[in-house]
Amino acid sequence: MTTAIPPLKESEKIEFGDIKATGAAQAHSIVVASYNIRYAVGQFLISGGLLRKAGLRKSHGRNELVAGHIRTAAGAFSKSQSIPHIDVLALQEADKKTARAGGHHVARELAELLEMAWVHVPAGIPRGVKPATRQWWLDFEEQIGLDDPGDTGVALLSHLPFSDVQRIDLPWHECAWRPRLAMAATIAVGADQLRIYNAHVDPHAAVGSQLEQLETLVAEAKTYTGPTIILGDFNTLTKKKVVETRTFLETNGYSTPLPSGTPTWRGAGLRLHADWIFCRGARITNWGVIRPLNVSDHWPIWAEVSLSDQSLPE
Repeated sequence: MTTAIPPLKESEKIEFGDIKATGAAQAHSIVVASYNIRYAVGQFLISGGLLRKAGLRKSHGRNELVAGHIRTAAGAFSKSQSIPHIDVLALQEADKKTARAGGHHVARELAELLEMAWVHVPAGIPRGVKPATRQWWLDFEEQIGLDDPGDTGVALLSHLPFSDVQRIDLPWHECAWRPRLAMAATIAVGADQLRIYNAHVDPHAAVGSQLEQLETLVAEAKTYTGPTIILGDFNTLTKKKVVETRTFLETNGYSTPLPSGTPTWRGAGLRLHADWIFCRGARITNWGVIRPLNVSDHWPIWAEVSLSDQSLPE
């Protein structure tokens, strides 16, 4: 049975930035990126988790560390010669004023540096609820404190006007302390409208439970008949999850140019394919992975999307 989701507090509801989107996309073209920013704490998930459990890693200096990483991320997205200008940036694990993020509002501060409009959708972490025991190999993440007033969540940063922002709660079973969610927004691309779904799928779930979350997302996306992108951190950390996720989305009319096994996450010497960009009713003409970047244990991925081919199926 799916765990009941408690009502959100006022501080946990969708938050919109006050920076206006004033950019204009090229006709029928947009560049999108997805990044699990891991609250901008750095790349060392596994080794950092082991050191923290051994009491050898302290949290002092966290404010300065995260602030520096946010500046580094802003530089990567605004000054890189290897990627085109990013119109829309989807974030996962975008913490809002948590202790582990040094009190920073990651999405807002990154958006301000990039001069992008933004919207943040908080997860709604249950307050005072002890995290459930999980598989040891997935238990390296630093948890948000039981009484920490902050939260994590997903966010969308945009140079282009957006509307119809929606919170989508995903079914979750195996880690009740960490609700799973996605968000959607409609982006104005010239005279066209593009619907973007930004998801953070549960890494603790078996393949079946992950697909249940994707089924919810795809069912929601079917209510929109125009060009659609589904992207984010799908946590496909095994070959089986990569195959099942790709097959499911392709069966439902979505495509991606990313070869299965493209490294987007690293830890303890491993390189795994966790992050994806799928589209329907549009065509990805170029894509890439932004390396090196040590703000997170993930690397950002980006895609240039053309909406001009009217012969593509919806």
